[in-house]
Amino acid sequence: MKKALITGITGQDGSYLAELLLSKGYEVHGIKRRSSLFNTQRIDHIYEDPHEKNVRFHLHYGDLSDSTNIIRIIQEVQPDEIYNLGAMSHVQVSFEEPEYTANVDGIGTLRILEAVRLLGLTEKTKIYQASTSELYGLVQEVPQSERTPFYPRSPYAVAKLYGYWITVNYREAYNMFAVNGILFNHESPLRGETFVTRKITRAVARIALGLQDKVFLGNLDAQRDWGHAKDFVEAMWLILQQETPEDFVIATGVTTRIREFVRMAFAEVGIEVEFTGEGVNEIAKVVKCNNPEFQVEVGKEVVAVDPRYFRPTEVELLIGDPTKSMEKLGWKPKYDLKALVNDMVAADVQLFRKDRLLESSGHRVPNYYE
Repeated sequence: MKKALITGITGQDGSYLAELLLSKGYEVHGIKRRSSLFNTQRIDHIYEDPHEKNVRFHLHYGDLSDSTNIIRIIQEVQPDEIYNLGAMSHVQVSFEEPEYTANVDGIGTLRILEAVRLLGLTEKTKIYQASTSELYGLVQEVPQSERTPFYPRSPYAVAKLYGYWITVNYREAYNMFAVNGILFNHESPLRGETFVTRKITRAVARIALGLQDKVFLGNLDAQRDWGHAKDFVEAMWLILQQETPEDFVIATGVTTRIREFVRMAFAEVGIEVEFTGEGVNEIAKVVKCNNPEFQVEVGKEVVAVDPRYFRPTEVELLIGDPTKSMEKLGWKPKYDLKALVNDMVAADVQLFRKDRLLESSGHRVPNYYE
C-alpha cells in the first residue's frame, strides 16, 4: 500500500486530494497545525478513529516553520509521495505578514526537501510542490506556460518563487523526484471564505436569502483562469505518476473578469444585475429577479467597490496554457466555469438557509461585508 503525506491537509486542496488518494487505496497522512479551535471541517467526513483497525487516514500535528517536526513526521511515516500544499496562501494578507509568508511558503519547502535528503529517502519519496500562477505576476506573455518568465508581484508570490526554484535545484543537485505544479486559480465549495470567488458566492447566497445587503469587492477588471479544485488535485496525482520528474502548468486556458463571475453567480439564483460607473464608483444593481423563492427588490444595490481590496501591486491578467499537461498527463478538466459557479452557489445557498431559519425565529444573524 502506498503512503502519502499531505501538508495543508485541512485546506481545500488537501481535503479533495485526501479523498482522491483514499479512493485509490493509499494510506494518507496529513499535517495539521495546532489551533485553539478545531479546524478540520473540510476533512471531518473522512476522519477515522485511530483506535480502530486498518485505519488509512492519519493526522499529525506539525508546522512548516519547524524543521525538527518535519523531519520527525517524515521519518515516522516513510512516505512514497509528499504533497506540499501547506502555505500562507492569501495574496493580500502576505503584504501584511511578509516575513511569516517567506518562512512558511519559501523556507518551508526547503525544510521538506532537506528532510527527505537527510533521511536518505531520495530514491523512495516523490515530492510535489504546490506552485502558483501568481509567479507570473506582471505577465510577460499571454497565455502563460512552463517556459514563461516569472515576475512575482507580492510577498506570497516571491516566497513561492523560492519554493519553485529550490525544488528544481534539489531535483538537479540530488537527483530527487521533486516537481512543481504551477496551478492557476482553482475553486470549490470548500474554498476559503476570504478568497474572492467564495466571498462572491457566499454574498450572492446571503443576498438572495435576505441576510445581507451588498458585497464590497476590489478590482472588478482583474482576469483569472478559474478551474475546479477536484480537477486540479487529480492533476497533482498524475504529475507524481510520471516516469521522469517534470514541472507542469495546470489551468483551463480560459480567462474571466471578476465582474463576469459576479454576474454568473447572481444568475445561478435567478437574479440579473447591471454594472454602472467606473473604478471605485462602480456598482451593480438588481434589474430582474426570476426566482420566486428570493424576494430581492429591483433597483437594489448589491455590489460596491472598496479601495481597501486593491493590492499594492495588482496582477491584472492570468491565463494558463495547459497544453503540456493535457498531452503528457492526459489531463483535462471535467468542470467548466458555469458548472463550477453552480456548484459553489448551490452549496452556499444550502449553507445559509439555516441562517434564514434562525433569523425568522427571532435570532440575530450577522451581516457579512468582508
